[in-house]
Amino acid sequence: MRTNTTKAKLNEGRVVFGAIITRYAPDMVEIFGALGYDFVMIDCEHGPASLDQVEHMVRAAESFDITPIARIPDHSEHTVLRFLDRGLQGIIVPHVNTGEQAAAIARAARYYPEGYRGMGGGRAQDYGIGVSRDEATAWVNSQVLVIPMVEDVEAVRNLDDILQVSGADVLHVAASDLGQSLGNPEVTEVRRVMSEVIPRIRAGGKFAGVGGNNPADTEGVAEFINQGANFVTVSAWGLLRIGAEDFLENVKAAL
Repeated sequence: MRTNTTKAKLNEGRVVFGAIITRYAPDMVEIFGALGYDFVMIDCEHGPASLDQVEHMVRAAESFDITPIARIPDHSEHTVLRFLDRGLQGIIVPHVNTGEQAAAIARAARYYPEGYRGMGGGRAQDYGIGVSRDEATAWVNSQVLVIPMVEDVEAVRNLDDILQVSGADVLHVAASDLGQSLGNPEVTEVRRVMSEVIPRIRAGGKFAGVGGNNPADTEGVAEFINQGANFVTVSAWGLLRIGAEDFLENVKAAL
């Protein structure tokens, strides 16, 4: 069964980087694996990928040694189960605003005795071939990453309760929706709130994620990392756009 290399790196104290892929694109998963990114975030909250397509992207991730994680569309046990049964090694869950919500998600993502995830015996457990049920469920429990998103004022208010939840591994702070929840203030105000939340997450014993990063703002990303963030997502299409723009600009400047 497969090791979650992103979780292992986090436990070693390293910073991990992932590309957000918004539609069915197994080749992009493979490319980011070849480039040395740690994980891909398959965005199924905003993106159109079906469960079958997610499973094929998971296969692409496995073949290029990059951790497959998906942002799922909602909190329901049914959704958590069906996505994880595709073989994903982590789920990012939007708009988790209370400790109770975070605890329910963490339990839905793990088998007994840590949770109540339904038994399926599919690809997440190597189809039960060469491994006992107890071995498979214990391994999956140890490898899965459960990542609630802190993207609302309510979540910031309830942060201490969310931090108490066993099994919530990374708290992922999303700038865009957090800014909207704050009333769309200046970017500097959103960053100020994030600069307070990130150290609180790390002080609470959790890994801290930052999303909504501008691929061109490498100094801003470095600032978040210096504050304690160690799980960083960036748009794959944003990276593509920057590369395309730089190419045109550099070629035209050379003429």
